[in-house]
Amino acid sequence: MRTAPTHPLNAVRNLGILAHVDAGKTTVTERILYATGTTHKRGEVHDGTTVTDFDSQERDRGITIFAAAVSCAWDGHRVNLIDTPGHVDFSDEVERSLRVLDGAIAVFDGVAGVEPQSESVWRRADRHGVPRIAFVNKLDRAGADLDAAVASIRARLHPAPLVVQVPIGAEAAFTGVVDLVRMRALVWPDGGGACVAGPVPEALNDEVLRRRRLLDEAVAELHQGAFEEFCAKSALSAATLSTALRDLTRTGDGVVVLCGSAYRNRGVEPLLDAVVAYLPSPLDVPAVRGTWEGGVWERTADPQGPFAALAFKVNATATGRLTSVRVYSGTIRKGDTVLDAGTGRTERVGRILRVRADRHAEVEAAVAGDIVALVGPKAARAGATLCGPGDPLLLEPPAAADPMVSVAVEERGGTEAGRLATALARLVEEDPSLLVRTDSETGQTVLSGMGELHLEVAVEKIRRAQGLDVNVGRPRVTYRETVARGVSGLVYRHVKQDGGAGQFAHVVLDVEPLEPGADGGDEGFAFRSTVVGGRVPREYVKAVEAGCRDALAEGPLGGHPVTGLRVTLTDGATHPQDSSEMAFRTAGRFALREALRASAMVLLEPVVEVTVTVPEDAVGGVLGDLVARRGRVSGSAARAGTAQVTATVPLAELFGYATRLRSRTQGRGTFTTRPTGYAPAPA
Repeated sequence: MRTAPTHPLNAVRNLGILAHVDAGKTTVTERILYATGTTHKRGEVHDGTTVTDFDSQERDRGITIFAAAVSCAWDGHRVNLIDTPGHVDFSDEVERSLRVLDGAIAVFDGVAGVEPQSESVWRRADRHGVPRIAFVNKLDRAGADLDAAVASIRARLHPAPLVVQVPIGAEAAFTGVVDLVRMRALVWPDGGGACVAGPVPEALNDEVLRRRRLLDEAVAELHQGAFEEFCAKSALSAATLSTALRDLTRTGDGVVVLCGSAYRNRGVEPLLDAVVAYLPSPLDVPAVRGTWEGGVWERTADPQGPFAALAFKVNATATGRLTSVRVYSGTIRKGDTVLDAGTGRTERVGRILRVRADRHAEVEAAVAGDIVALVGPKAARAGATLCGPGDPLLLEPPAAADPMVSVAVEERGGTEAGRLATALARLVEEDPSLLVRTDSETGQTVLSGMGELHLEVAVEKIRRAQGLDVNVGRPRVTYRETVARGVSGLVYRHVKQDGGAGQFAHVVLDVEPLEPGADGGDEGFAFRSTVVGGRVPREYVKAVEAGCRDALAEGPLGGHPVTGLRVTLTDGATHPQDSSEMAFRTAGRFALREALRASAMVLLEPVVEVTVTVPEDAVGGVLGDLVARRGRVSGSAARAGTAQVTATVPLAELFGYATRLRSRTQGRGTFTTRPTGYAPAPA
């Protein structure tokens, strides 16, 4: 058994790699592992030899599907790194990873700049308050332009980009960078090897001085300490600039931008230096907050404090069940008993593993700030809080997205129903964004997920891991229903008398469409009461709201969930003996169902923003195909011999689009999607 060396908390960095699909996240991760000496051979995505894309489907498809954690050391620091997926169908993996990270590297394509999924993961990081640095990758490609990529960051993501490097050479002649903080050149030999530091090339001297001046001015505008020094000396020292960059990164007021080519192994060492210098340690982030029995409690990153950890990923492997956790407080040792605060169940920790993708090194203990995998917990799910039995705490779990696409699955031959049910249960346990249910009308088993590729990967995992032969139905989207025109003054009386205590509730409801951005608009439902004079007591008002929420599960058009409405309780009446919370909840449920049947309802279908990249000579055919799929083209741009078309298309019209696009472009076209919400479906 090998025990990994320990590091003080201020020398730990927990970070993720975030980007659009094919921006080079996995290659950046591979080069980081190579530069830190964790691996001795550079893994390549196209060869299927990467460490983090170890799953057979990832290697077959050439994309990251599952978030993978690795641990390495750099300059006396331990770096716990999570390589996240870039495809929109696997964004729930990104969400769970961001929940436990202290910082991130956002990777951008030097040719394409900010792409749709780049923007999506950036917004997710904003919501979690995760500090980031940016790495503009692929500067060795034809058409790569650092300034254009930075301009897209400023325009689409709206941070203050603070560019700390100047490239030496362009496209195929890109050989290194000039470090604007230390004013030195870093050049990588053509045959590989470590970077060589030297003076700034004379030909670039004027450009470097100009860019350093712009960097000083941008930092001085955002940082008080830097502003004072800049006013006094008209320039910033390297020490002041580094301190200001660190502060601005951690507050989110600025984003440090570096550049390079991960595939050519250029720019990786300065990127690691920036991770250590600018991204926070567990001691630099706010204390995690949780609840218990109505109170709010904080846990600081103290190895001596009460134990608290969040499970963010569960894997069923050939050697057992692994539960990946981020330890926020305290220390966990082999053999300890922990409490699953959500279920009240206690679990014993058999082993603690430092993870490197599909390989593991056993350690005796894990402390605050660690990201490790536990062997032993049998029932903890992704999002579960594990804590000391004597110090219970419930942390907020990562938010799970609603599934958008469904397929019917059944065992071929009808002889392996039990094995299929077990396999599906294991899938849902590992991936909370999947949902399994039985259709009440057809009796079919329905698997729902985030997209066509998501479901395709899930079914293939059943086939490969469980050896099951399954049939899969045609994908179907998840519809919603909403109110186009509501009703006012709907009266409903719930009276039930069958011996003993009866039930009585009288409610009057108004139902109207809910405008986007109004109170409750984020969840699609708002409830309020205008009852005066105590005609409906407060506890009964809450029961009416609960009943109305129950009624949202099935709408009158087709039994789809209902969204986008406001319900107002305007009047009501009670009975001295027969009124109760249960009676008013029942009244609220049936009253809203009746109101929805009397309202003008509209069926909503999911729509996505599609970004299609094709050769310029194929644009006409692609545009016509998008319009035929009820798409609304919103923009197009030409770039380096290719055209990029953006359109909003109903999700149901995109099934099979990948094959169609390949046939129209002789295999040269690609596309990505980003959910944008729901829109009225055609009658």
